[in-house]
Amino acid sequence: MPEFTIIMPCFNTAKTLNESIGSLLSQSIRDWELICIDDGSSDETPTLLKGWEAADPRIKVLCNQGKGPSAARNMGAHLATGKILCFCDADDLWAPTKLEGLHRAFLNDAVDGIFGRVAFFRKRGKADSHSNVPNAPLSVPLLMGENPVCTTSNISVRRKVFLQSGGFDTDMVHNEDLEWLIRLVGSGATITGLTELHVWYRTNPQGLSSDLVAMSRSRQRVLATARSFGFLPDRRAEAIYLRYLARRALRLGHYGPSALYLTILGLWQSPSAFLFPLRRGLMTALCALCAPLLPKSIRRSLFSR
Repeated sequence: MPEFTIIMPCFNTAKTLNESIGSLLSQSIRDWELICIDDGSSDETPTLLKGWEAADPRIKVLCNQGKGPSAARNMGAHLATGKILCFCDADDLWAPTKLEGLHRAFLNDAVDGIFGRVAFFRKRGKADSHSNVPNAPLSVPLLMGENPVCTTSNISVRRKVFLQSGGFDTDMVHNEDLEWLIRLVGSGATITGLTELHVWYRTNPQGLSSDLVAMSRSRQRVLATARSFGFLPDRRAEAIYLRYLARRALRLGHYGPSALYLTILGLWQSPSAFLFPLRRGLMTALCALCAPLLPKSIRRSLFSR
């Protein structure tokens, strides 16, 4: 029985799949299994997966056609044999020592889940920005404002805890990871962050406007879950969430109306919550206003952390 089960949903990922699996093979710890779940790909993904399965006995390939990534992750969790579940999207990369750091952190029986820092990139090996890790374990109020985990590729959890949570909501397309985290933390799980870099997240600026609209709609489901644990939304949390979306827009290179609109909405909700800490809030507001006029190097430096 391996210590870790890595679950990778796959759909038309032929361009990035080999690189993503390669980052798993480069882990300093080899005690893992990988469950790849194809969602009905029409490109070379199935052929590549068969090749990987034949090359490494730790890699298993399954099909779950047309049911989406959340259903794939839930399916993989039920079939996993590892004590710790990790998730990796087929276009993201892991730092070589991620599993080594997780192994040490999970020796603490009080910890139910772990995440690290994320590097956002477009070109391999060159980070455009990094995520921040809070000093304290995740809480529902924190998650109502911002999700420091950032991506499902960055969360690892004990298998028994995941199964007790009920898994991801398969009806959600956006924010399903955030809604699940709130259920997890609201039920008493302890999720802590490590300052080590764990994930390289490949950014994709395409379709951001429609993505932001969908994220705003799915947020209502997130807030409903928070209310079920007795936490009510407030203007402060809304301002922090809008700052998160504005920073996301700026990270993806959308320096036009999207970032500015989100900034104005956030300042209207709560100027202090949006602007502080100044390194994040004020810089976000200034960049939303001035980014189209700034050199590319300065824009990147503003969001290096």
